[in-house]
Amino acid sequence: MANTTDLTTGRVSRAILQFYFPLLASALLQQFYSFADTAIVGRGLGDNALAAVGNMGSLCFLIFGFSMGLANGFSVIAAQHYGEKNYAQLRRTLRAMIQLGIGITVLLTALSIGFLRQILLLLQTDTLILHDSLVYGYVIFGGLFSSIAYNMSGGILRALGDSRTPLKAIILSSVLNIGLDSLFIFVLHTGVAGAAAATVVSQIISAAVCIRKLRSIDFLNRAESDEWPDAALHGRLLKNGIPMALMNSITAIGCMTVQYFVNGLGVAFTSAYAACSKYTNMFMQPACTAGATMSAYTGQNFGAKRFDRIREGMHVCTGIALISYALLGTVMYLFPEALASLLLNGDDQIRYAAEFLPVCGVMLFAVDLLFVYRNAVQGMGFPFVPMLSGILEMTLRVGTIFLFIGELGFRATAYAEIFAWTGALLVNAAAYYGIFARESRNAGVQPEIQRQQRFRPVFRSR
Repeated sequence: MANTTDLTTGRVSRAILQFYFPLLASALLQQFYSFADTAIVGRGLGDNALAAVGNMGSLCFLIFGFSMGLANGFSVIAAQHYGEKNYAQLRRTLRAMIQLGIGITVLLTALSIGFLRQILLLLQTDTLILHDSLVYGYVIFGGLFSSIAYNMSGGILRALGDSRTPLKAIILSSVLNIGLDSLFIFVLHTGVAGAAAATVVSQIISAAVCIRKLRSIDFLNRAESDEWPDAALHGRLLKNGIPMALMNSITAIGCMTVQYFVNGLGVAFTSAYAACSKYTNMFMQPACTAGATMSAYTGQNFGAKRFDRIREGMHVCTGIALISYALLGTVMYLFPEALASLLLNGDDQIRYAAEFLPVCGVMLFAVDLLFVYRNAVQGMGFPFVPMLSGILEMTLRVGTIFLFIGELGFRATAYAEIFAWTGALLVNAAAYYGIFARESRNAGVQPEIQRQQRFRPVFRSR
């Protein structure tokens, strides 16, 4: 058991923080080398190349987000089996995940490469950046297997309470990615294709490290008495994974619609939006990691029927999200020009980005809390609520940009984000409290115990 961490026992705050910090370091390193990609492309190849790579952001989110949602949904089932100590069913679940993962990889790779040009044209991609966008996309989607392999293996490890191995994988791949970026762009002059190839190679290394660790965990080794996965198990995994995948894809469609309107404003706005998206994604990472922590933690404790621990865990993770907002939202609000100038060269692009960042900085708490509540709902095995909130998120994002871009210009993209975040937060928070009350009552948790847990200090052990 030394290879994994049981999150159903011990002091709640300590268990969460010990899991959280390696996971946060992994997320920040991923953002760092994504940021480094952007900086190297922008400084080494110019704002048009940056616009081409940034233009692919929403489409990459559509494809990678779908696969990541599937992996996260599958991992919730694994976490629940681990929490209830049903290792035979856990092994069957992992084998079913591998089988489904192979099929999904083949399908998504074929679709993403086959329809790339048509989608870029639908997004009003400017002819100045169309070629580079295509080149970047073909390389990235051609290596989609590497991302799916990492998401699946890393998700399983997190479900088992291991956040350290993914950190080791990301450290190694980050160093490799930045080194290859510099080699391909500055020495070999391979353009945006080199940046994409560096990403694919680094993801292959990440996946290899995680898979190697999984093979070393003793209770995951197949026993002779194990049954092979059947259609019912595949169906259960898909029932949990598909809604989470659709949630990500629906959100991505909303982002692609925003990208469509931004591209219609001109290449300078596309560059500014790419930089703003990088900062928004980077500054929400501490809270996003708190959400990922909540998913694994809730999954294990839901399997063990420890609703008292789920409540305490929610207090800790929302506290992390609010601290993150206080620090990083302030930076976005006070220093937008300084942030923009790190990634952009043109004065116009910097000015456009400086219109976006303060607005999102003020309301960053909405998306920070959204991550925690949404992952708690998913961790309890209710993926349809987050999917419905994703539909609402898309509707608010698209409706806002459609109604206000003519009046507000580029600033409308920021309002589209904050309206989408707020609407999804309200849906998931309401669902969390309703589902928690019902499931804890069905599990036999006494009302007086629930009331006692409600007023227990956040960082106090059970």
